[in-house]
Amino acid sequence: MVTGAAGFIGSRLAARLCAGGWSVVGIDAFTDSYDPAEKEARASLLADVPGFSLVRGDVAELELQGLFRGADVVFHLAGRPGVRPSFDIEQRYVHDNVVATRRLLAAARAAGVRRLVYASSSSVYGNAPTPFAEAAPTSPISPYGRTKLEAERLCLDASDDGLGCAALRYFTVYGPGQRPDMGIRIFAEAALHGRPITVLGDGTQVRDFTYVDDVVDATIAAADGPVEGMAVNIGGGSTVTLNEVIEMLEGLVGHSIDAERVGFARGDVYRTEADLTRAKELLGFNAKVGFFEGLSAEVDWIRDRIEAMEGSLA
Repeated sequence: MVTGAAGFIGSRLAARLCAGGWSVVGIDAFTDSYDPAEKEARASLLADVPGFSLVRGDVAELELQGLFRGADVVFHLAGRPGVRPSFDIEQRYVHDNVVATRRLLAAARAAGVRRLVYASSSSVYGNAPTPFAEAAPTSPISPYGRTKLEAERLCLDASDDGLGCAALRYFTVYGPGQRPDMGIRIFAEAALHGRPITVLGDGTQVRDFTYVDDVVDATIAAADGPVEGMAVNIGGGSTVTLNEVIEMLEGLVGHSIDAERVGFARGDVYRTEADLTRAKELLGFNAKVGFFEGLSAEVDWIRDRIEAMEGSLA
């Protein structure tokens, strides 16, 4: 089972599992957290993948026990993403991230599922000292981060010999197919159109960017790795400032980017960096894709998408 199967990460996970011989049932609610047309496009591609079937519906409302019966692993990637919107619609985040997870756990246990892998977030750390280690205190600074942490705790508290649960703390996932509300895609689309960008803050913020295929590798490894009852960081292994991202984009698009700098955004942490010791030791995880390589792949995907929709770029 893959919840959030029409999402950026979930769709790639589902396709990879099918390619590896798994039978996959995907669940997705096609919410309005960003343009549902992008989710529909991914679902359309998955429809042609042997071994995949899709159930449309909200994890917080579907009758899950019957769906889960016979499932070996549930990969729980469904949820409402995004830091800044969470301040305005916090109850929606509680519903999509916490209520849904609580119901999912009960159904998975009742159906006899062996392993549940939950997609958590580096947002649970807030502005903690870096590198973030899983045993360090968590202190999220946004409703999004708080709901991800609450859902993560539900999963880890539920883990036992009957249902082994693991929480993977993803660090800023990017790559071809990235969500349209995420910074790299927003900047790249603007740059390819020759439009200015708006930078929140002074650009010295640091992120541990993680390529989507590396995240999928780690997520699949967690289905059988010795990670029951624990959180595990999944990061790209290198840190990049926002200003460095813009410089790399300028090189990839072949011209300078006009950037308007405004105030720092509420809820955005200043620096993220993953301590990957646990991921390496328990999951054998090592990120394969460096940031510039991954950024180039995303820019190429965006360029191809724009040309397919709008014609050749000038």
